[in-house]
Amino acid sequence: MDRVTHAYDGPLALFLIGVRVHKPWKLRIVKQVGAAMPKMIAQLEENKAAAERGEAEHLGYLGSRTTLDLSGPTVIQWWRSVEDIYAYANATPLEHRPAWVEFYRVAKGDPGAVTIWHETYTVPPGGVESIYSGPKPFGLAGLSGTMPVGRRGETARERMGRPGAA
Repeated sequence: MDRVTHAYDGPLALFLIGVRVHKPWKLRIVKQVGAAMPKMIAQLEENKAAAERGEAEHLGYLGSRTTLDLSGPTVIQWWRSVEDIYAYANATPLEHRPAWVEFYRVAKGDPGAVTIWHETYTVPPGGVESIYSGPKPFGLAGLSGTMPVGRRGETARERMGRPGAA
């Protein structure tokens, strides 16, 4: 079985965002939250495709993946930089800013109905290690493509730029 690693090279920002629904019967609030993220992801994916065709300036979004557990959905997003995340979040004509303002307006009706949360991580160049064994990588390799694992190093420490035993 081939072992590969991600082909992405450069700085990276990892953005996790999710919602926890505490009062599912508060339909207006839950619906507003549930409808906002798919629109933002669609806009980001459209921009990424247009930028790859040379038709738009790239917003810095590399891709995302949504996970679901019993407490709610979490969206994992890969970006080129934290600055790109901030620029998107504050750009008035794009989907995020109006959705954010609308959430706080609607959530005033019952502040305990949902929790929206996010975490942002800055990853310097060389600060990511990955390995995939199988027919279809996902995560960062699914977004950036792959290369043979040996090009970055045979051990996790070598792939992180830290020589020595794994």
